[in-house]
Amino acid sequence: MTTEKPLAGLRIVEVSSFVASPLAGLTLSQLGADVTRVDPIGGAADVHRWPVTAEGESIYWAGLNKGKRSVTADLRSDDGQETVRRLITAPGDGGGILLTNQAGRAWMSHETLAALRPDVITVEILGRTDGTPGVDYTVNAGLGFPMITGPVDHSGVVNHVLPAWDVACGLYAALAISSAVRRRERTGAGAHVSLPLEDTALSIASTLGYLTEPQVTGQGREGTGNAVYGTFGTDVATSDGGRFMLVALTPRHFRDLVELTGVADAVAAVEKALDADFRSEADRFTHRAVLTALIEPWFARHTSAEATAALASSSVLWEQYRSFSDVVESGALSANPMFAELDQPRIGRFLAAGHPASFDGEHYFTGPASELGADNER
Repeated sequence: MTTEKPLAGLRIVEVSSFVASPLAGLTLSQLGADVTRVDPIGGAADVHRWPVTAEGESIYWAGLNKGKRSVTADLRSDDGQETVRRLITAPGDGGGILLTNQAGRAWMSHETLAALRPDVITVEILGRTDGTPGVDYTVNAGLGFPMITGPVDHSGVVNHVLPAWDVACGLYAALAISSAVRRRERTGAGAHVSLPLEDTALSIASTLGYLTEPQVTGQGREGTGNAVYGTFGTDVATSDGGRFMLVALTPRHFRDLVELTGVADAVAAVEKALDADFRSEADRFTHRAVLTALIEPWFARHTSAEATAALASSSVLWEQYRSFSDVVESGALSANPMFAELDQPRIGRFLAAGHPASFDGEHYFTGPASELGADNER
């Protein structure tokens, strides 16, 4: 079944690079928008970003720009700037939308574009709240997460590998465009949206309590290693070197884990000795070290296959740690309808993800990334 995609009819011009802005454009393209990425001649700073093929083609760039048109222009020249302005402000329903992480350029500011098309929508992704430059890794460093990430006995800071704030900011930007379009359809008004990466991170950290906790209790969050804060979750090793992440969010989960590992009597004795109630998440978290020590021996005596079979028959939340290569080799991609084969010129054929949400059972896919400047003459 093929239905019209939700954002069909929207025309978006993207002047961007790196993660957040291109991800927003990709998301909108997957949902049916006609997205044109504009780059300087020769490509922006991310055109050769790793990972790359043996021939130097950027797998990263192709992944973030699937399904988009590609236009290049001399963005330093008057003619090039005029070309981009005309592209953004072209008449017609669904047009007049700019997505960019290159704010501060007077020639494509909201005011300049609104003078040409009053209902224009501009979404500008910034770095820091004050408009100065910032990227995921610098924003994260100033927020607190690296101070509590990593082993509890590690005295330094640990950065996360996933650029989480870039990802969240990109999705917020896509939502902002969809919301601004909805308002324009109802009122005829355009919108100037500013979305700092730092504010994205601060908003999420506030919502999840990381910034509220020190204001209310006077204490900031401490690192817990691989334990899950506020409940019982831990990682364990099996006899053949496998490693599993276990999470017992509910009393049933914890009861099943205790029964699976055969430590019910020991857990009951500890519960009595500590005057604890392990039906409580708080008590399971507070006494996580002793509980982990009780269940670890069972896993140390069993293989990964045996642990998998036992866990699969229980209510415990679990997964075996895998590498990216392990995931690919497992066949998980081919078994997931969100993936379809993509023939990406200059890179090859591979399984690529579509939009993670399915609409009436259908995942939406895009074509491959265009060659840089392929749509200059359209």
